[in-house]
Amino acid sequence: MLLSEFLWADTQEELAKKLANPIAALISVPMQAEYDENFGPDEDGSRWKVNIQPVIPFSIGENWNVISRTILPVLDQEDMPIKGQSDSGIGDVVQSFFFSPKQPTESGWIWGAGPVFLLDTASDDNLGGEQWGAGPTAVLLKQQGQWTVGMLANHIESFAGEDDRDDVSATFIQPFLSYITHTKTTFSISTESTYSWENSDWSVPINFSVKQMLKAGNQLFQVGGGVRYWAESPDGGAEDWGLRLELIFLFPK
Repeated sequence: MLLSEFLWADTQEELAKKLANPIAALISVPMQAEYDENFGPDEDGSRWKVNIQPVIPFSIGENWNVISRTILPVLDQEDMPIKGQSDSGIGDVVQSFFFSPKQPTESGWIWGAGPVFLLDTASDDNLGGEQWGAGPTAVLLKQQGQWTVGMLANHIESFAGEDDRDDVSATFIQPFLSYITHTKTTFSISTESTYSWENSDWSVPINFSVKQMLKAGNQLFQVGGGVRYWAESPDGGAEDWGLRLELIFLFPK
């Protein structure tokens, strides 16, 4: 094996570990395409959602980074919220900022915390909640060998918006676990649980995915996919099984 191949293998391993860390100092543009169905009172609705999620780190001194994480959903839904109603466009943006130490703690924990914002950016009333919100967010994780384990959480309260739409008071909890093989394949499981304090209900999709690090020319990327199972959903929400496809572009310094 050539020296360049050894260096590329080492780069793959480090980048795969950074991608398993939501607040790594790595510029990346993840795109997640999700398909879910059985929405609505008659379970006729279906939805494709593509989350465009640029992650951009900024150094703010010798010891700290601030990590910007944006979630921009692009939606295409059929027979939602009622049969015969279909819409396509942009949903509401969720913008987070994590202030994070550049080095892990002595015991190896990586953490970050900061504000999260809900932005009323939906291109159609049916694609968003017509509310503006804000709250705290935090993440805690540990990477040991080929394993990464951690949890990301936030809470959003609406403070402005249309009076005829429901207020937002939602807690999001995302525990995650991943394992990276010697071939730089990442196996992961996570839940993305949301509790609505306004409606007193849970949305709990459980995600299983497999991703592989690849290179095309000078462009590094990770590609993969998996399934999601709705363990809990509110009335009219998605049910049973769904699909997730992922493509992540990497821009290491």
